[in-house]
Amino acid sequence: MSEDVFAGLREKLNHDKNWPRVFLFKFIVPNDNQKLAQAEALFGSEAQVKINQSRTGKYLSISATELMISAEEIIERYKKAGEIEGLISL
Repeated sequence: MSEDVFAGLREKLNHDKNWPRVFLFKFIVPNDNQKLAQAEALFGSEAQVKINQSRTGKYLSISATELMISAEEIIERYKKAGEIEGLISL
């Protein structure tokens, strides 16, 4: 994700001043144990993570809800996710 995308996301997140709040992250990763482990490591133990396999079995969708303290914390999570090869942020 580019800094322009992060700036837009930051603006949207900060529009609502109700922090902390539960945030839903959605990612798609190749069906690979290493990629899945890297994606799961993005979240703390308190996060609720749901993983579904695609119809063809080539990909995994990851939905995770977690209490986030600020917009910056969410953006940092997306930046870390962007370091995982093949991961798509939704």
